[in-house]
Amino acid sequence: MIEIGRTILSRAIFEEHFVCDLLKCKGACCVEGDSGAPLTSDEAKIIENDYPVFEKYLPENHRKEIQKQGFSMIDDDGDLVTPLVNKRQCAYSFLDEKGILKCSIEKAYFEGKTSFRKPVSCHLFPIRITEYKRFDAVNYEELKICKPGRECGQSQKVKLYQFLKEPLTRKYGEEWYKEVEIAGRYLEKQKKSRLG
Repeated sequence: MIEIGRTILSRAIFEEHFVCDLLKCKGACCVEGDSGAPLTSDEAKIIENDYPVFEKYLPENHRKEIQKQGFSMIDDDGDLVTPLVNKRQCAYSFLDEKGILKCSIEKAYFEGKTSFRKPVSCHLFPIRITEYKRFDAVNYEELKICKPGRECGQSQKVKLYQFLKEPLTRKYGEEWYKEVEIAGRYLEKQKKSRLG
């Protein structure tokens, strides 16, 4: 484990290679799992306010589920999350012309219609953060659905923390991320000296 500020990061974040390969995984992270995407209360408010901006990208059955369940909900663990369709797929996702699940919120963001890109938990995936009183545990969640991402990262020689620079900086700030880069270089140097 690596301690930076009030965060404790698993070594896997520095050691694993990763680059999302949407053409292969088809956005499976929007549909896999037993709950919606974790939200902060601020994010839930933004989604509710901005909903008219991205609603048009959503299939009719998704809109109906959002009307029924609300813009956010509390899951079985007591966490604030996005609503799901058929207890599986994020209600804010839609299929594009290539059959890839995409985020309607992010689509509106890239079209300049909202300043909110998407929930930070989605942006950070496959990193998951658990917030405790004294520190945040920053861990890599290794899932089968992300095998193409690991292979793509390996071929491009991109580490997980490098691939997720933007969302990690969004969450903890530039100074914190600079510390992560320093730790990454140090661990790489250590590894090389061990291998001789």
